[in-house]
Amino acid sequence: MSHTAHIPSHRKPRRNASKTALRAGVAGGVLSTIAVAAAAGPAQAEPVTQTIEMPTLTTGLSTAVAASAEATQQVALDLETQAHEDAAAATAAKAAKTAKAEAVRKAEAKKKAEAAAKAKAEAALRASRSEARTTLSSASVASSSSSATGSAASVISFVKAQVGDAYVSGGTGPNSWDCSGLVQAAFRSVGVDLPRVSQAQSTAGTQVSLSNLQPGDILYWGGAGSAYHVGVYVGGGQFVGAQNPSTGVVLRSLDYDPPSGAVRVL
Repeated sequence: MSHTAHIPSHRKPRRNASKTALRAGVAGGVLSTIAVAAAAGPAQAEPVTQTIEMPTLTTGLSTAVAASAEATQQVALDLETQAHEDAAAATAAKAAKTAKAEAVRKAEAKKKAEAAAKAKAEAALRASRSEARTTLSSASVASSSSSATGSAASVISFVKAQVGDAYVSGGTGPNSWDCSGLVQAAFRSVGVDLPRVSQAQSTAGTQVSLSNLQPGDILYWGGAGSAYHVGVYVGGGQFVGAQNPSTGVVLRSLDYDPPSGAVRVL
């Protein structure tokens, strides 16, 4: 035994029996293979030339990138188109709002103008009626100072005698009349032959102003030559006429229905 055998660190490790057997087997196999190859002769083994083609990763990647770029471009185009459409819609809405406001303004202005014109016309009508009443009142005062005589007095007596009779369109008496039928009969009683209808009677004599009326003058309503109603002025600011089916022949103040004009035939 060595003089250092008693020191542990100098001791040779014991080989494991199983590892030793394994190594022996591997070595034997390698030697056997060499021996077989030597017996086979000098033939050389052909080199392996088969090429394994690996898949190209960039092909699919470039396709995906191209598709993504195209999709991005399409999204950008869609957004731009939508922006244009939104801007056009906003412009159209603003124009419509402006047009509506202008239409409302014009309608209000037209309404105000019509109201002003109506008020002006009503004021003019009231002024005209007031003037007509004033004129008729003046005529009443002037005519009341003198009484009708002669033929005029006879005409007045005739029409007053018919007050209360019925009104019938086309009536010529003796108990029912229309306006021109009563006037014609009254003047016929004093030998004056008048036309039958009010239009012709309104131009049968000399036109006189309403401020210069005399008893026995023929009053008319409407235009001279186109009058739609006639009566007889009896003095004192009053007239007699066959008015309508509701009232018949009546005695009324000139203020009740101011006439348009008058003619004098006596």
